Amino acid sequence: MFETYRARSGTLAPVWRLEIQTRPHDANRLLDAIVAVDPLVYGRYRRNAAVSAVGAETGQPQENSTTTNHLEGFEVGGTETYPMVQLFVSIERNAKILENVMNAVIDAHHYEEPVIYIREEWASRAAYDPGSSNPNRWWNDGRGLPEQVPFGIETEERKQEPSHD
Repeated sequence: MFETYRARSGTLAPVWRLEIQTRPHDANRLLDAIVAVDPLVYGRYRRNAAVSAVGAETGQPQENSTTTNHLEGFEVGGTETYPMVQLFVSIERNAKILENVMNAVIDAHHYEEPVIYIREEWASRAAYDPGSSNPNRWWNDGRGLPEQVPFGIETEERKQEPSHD
């Protein structure tokens, strides 16, 4: 049904949506790694992504995990909880693109086994005119765009981290 969906407003495109859990300070760096292998096109825009507000992730490392191997004094099965954000991107449903993106994420991620969910979804593709006179569009509504915000969390500490390119 979605393959043939057509409306005055646009169409739908098959995509894979990736949800990647990461440290708040690493979202932008992971996005850069992904964009190096896929432009993350959404309509007439590139580098399209979203990052969640800061939450928490928790787990209990088992024998021979990197935590038990690299964190002195950590007891097997002990609970660890850290700040986390989710980075959301969508890519074309193409196995080679997925392979390249997954490799980029694994290579750039701070965990040896990052939490990544991949979902088959459909994304809207609007049939729009960038010069539209629709009064609801930001360029016509009198309010314009909201102020820009940093993507992910940038701190002086993060800005001074060495590049791992």
